[in-house]
Formats: sequence, C-alpha cells, structure tokens
Amino acid sequence: METEKNPAEDFPHLHHVKAIGQHTDLLAAVRAAIAPHAADLPDTAFSCRPSSQGQYQAVTVSLEVSSHEHLLAIYTSVKEIDGVILCL
Repeated sequence: METEKNPAEDFPHLHHVKAIGQHTDLLAAVRAAIAPHAADLPDTAFSCRPSSQGQYQAVTVSLEVSSHEHLLAIYTSVKEIDGVILCL
C-alpha cells in the first residue's frame, strides 16, 4: 500500500524552469522576472538557445526553490513576460 507523500517534503530542491517564446532579449527578460524570487543567480544558472528554424528562443534557469508557493511565484512572473508562449 502506498502512502501519500507530503509535498512540503520535496522542498527545497533544484528545479529547472524553461521559457519558450519570441522576444528580442528573452534571456534578459527571464533574468529580470526571476530576480525578485532568486537574487544573485550566477550566469551558469541560465542557458539560452534558438529553435531549429530560429523563430523562437528557449531559456532554461536552474535554481533552488524553497516551497511550492515559491515555485508558483517564479512561474507566474515568467509567464507574464511578453512573448512567452510556453513555460515548463
């Protein structure tokens, strides 16, 4: 018999947030959106690559999240970026 896992036990943990969209500088926009939630992230926490046809950019951020609410706040901020079409 499986026991239910307490979601609070999953935190803190390393999480990868990916934003895909069309923006003149998606990397800078994602950095700005995440800064209030995770200050002082190093450059190595961010990666950016264009889509195969160059129409879109994908930015991935690796950061430690402290709670479910913290994670939701990060996703909410990233989704508000103009031009973001998908946030994973």
